[in-house]
Amino acid sequence: MNTNRSDLHPVVHDEIILTYDYAVGEIAGEFFQGLRDGRILASHCSASKMSYLPPRAFCERTFEPCDDWKEAGSEGTIEASTIVVRGFEGKRPPPVAIAFVRLDGVDSAIANYVDGIDFSDLDAAMLLMAPGTRVRVKFVDSPEGRITDFSFELIDG
Repeated sequence: MNTNRSDLHPVVHDEIILTYDYAVGEIAGEFFQGLRDGRILASHCSASKMSYLPPRAFCERTFEPCDDWKEAGSEGTIEASTIVVRGFEGKRPPPVAIAFVRLDGVDSAIANYVDGIDFSDLDAAMLLMAPGTRVRVKFVDSPEGRITDFSFELIDG
């Protein structure tokens, strides 16, 4: 007997829109307040001298609480990148470039959009964002304390 699985288990197509509020907690709250002030803050562990971005409550090396904050540099190095060609409702229209960047003075990388990329040739665009490429932080004109308050842009030369 040839049975189509969709005959056994019908598929329901629907559109779901979710709006939610969530408590960010002490560590993320400090980070987002920094963004609102136009600064990128990394949590810092005085025992290991490691600085983490995104911020963490505990050090990955010592398992001690991160006990201080350090302002990240305004430039950094791409560690990994991609171009996203499928969009999400309410987000930037595709294609978009995203990179994990280790900002100067920080020991881990944070992901965000990379602006100013020409997507007419996707292979060439990916080469522009190769690991080791230097970028700078670019803040929006009126930061609101959101991860979208900043993006990265390639440093010429």
